[in-house]
Amino acid sequence: MTPRFFVSLGVVGIFVAAVLLAPGFAAAQVTPGAAAVKATAPAKAWTGARTPDGQPDLQGFWTNAGYTPLQRPDNVTKEFFTREEAVEFEKKFVDYETSQTVPGTIPDVHYDHTQFGLDRSVAGYSSNLRTSLIVDPPNGKLPPLTAEGQKRAAERAEARKRMGGPYDAAENLPLGSRCLMMDRVGPPMLYGNYNNNYQIVQAPGYVMILTEMLHDARIIPLDGRPHVPQSARQWTGSYRGRWDGNTLVVETTNFNGKNPFQGASENMRLTERFTRVDENTIRYQFTVDDPSHWTRPWSAELPMMKTIGPIFEHACHEGNYGLYNILAGARAEEKRAAEEAARKGSKQ
Repeated sequence: MTPRFFVSLGVVGIFVAAVLLAPGFAAAQVTPGAAAVKATAPAKAWTGARTPDGQPDLQGFWTNAGYTPLQRPDNVTKEFFTREEAVEFEKKFVDYETSQTVPGTIPDVHYDHTQFGLDRSVAGYSSNLRTSLIVDPPNGKLPPLTAEGQKRAAERAEARKRMGGPYDAAENLPLGSRCLMMDRVGPPMLYGNYNNNYQIVQAPGYVMILTEMLHDARIIPLDGRPHVPQSARQWTGSYRGRWDGNTLVVETTNFNGKNPFQGASENMRLTERFTRVDENTIRYQFTVDDPSHWTRPWSAELPMMKTIGPIFEHACHEGNYGLYNILAGARAEEKRAAEEAARKGSKQ
């Protein structure tokens, strides 16, 4: 197991006792085997520590791990679960992640996240009473696509079809499998199955957010400088920050379209808001505005809970052994299938 897991056992109070119920937001931090803590009354605005230059202190190690889906499931019609419903909803995911595969089978060829204390159910996660991360539109769903967005989606689907199956070439595999970009990095920053940890460091005029997954660092200037020219496009965009009271607001533009969040275009404008609501919690909110893809802007929010440092290096790299083995395995399966087909043909 990882050192973080052993340390977290010694400070289980951080995970079990942390409770949040702020306007439009409800969550409780839990650890393996612990029931969600009943939410308390709405929290007052946090007036905690400040940095030496007088800004709200967001610094420390944080995790945004959870099981709440981005979009509300079709069979759910309300904005919030009860505590009991949330526990039951999460249980099927926890049971799946902690289950063991059958030795010698293809599903067994994977990292055992549970063994090494990496998966969410072991490392600690936020039990969010919301039924979706999306808070606007009120139905918890992505807005309809524009005509241009539908055309873009169809063109991308056709391009993927022309490229062949996902294991036909390295370029056909997801960006994460190729160690180019992860959803933990974003922006916006969403959790995955493991390594959902961040470190925030503040200095005069800057905020740095280090993501454990891929070890990516976002250095956000706060001095009012303009975004880079529109001709300069980047994988994670051009981000600029400012303070709105106790909330850090980060606006990101100039995406290159090669890492399309939920299919968005390169013209997506993303606004993130980081608000420290208590000693152990940051409320993370974001709004996506892309008129060329969706018929209206949409917003989501999730908690970031205090966790244990340090951030460990995630030594993923392009052209890694895993990528090679995925392709080699696919070729081996194709060869085996061809040989089997040949044997059956010779018997006919």
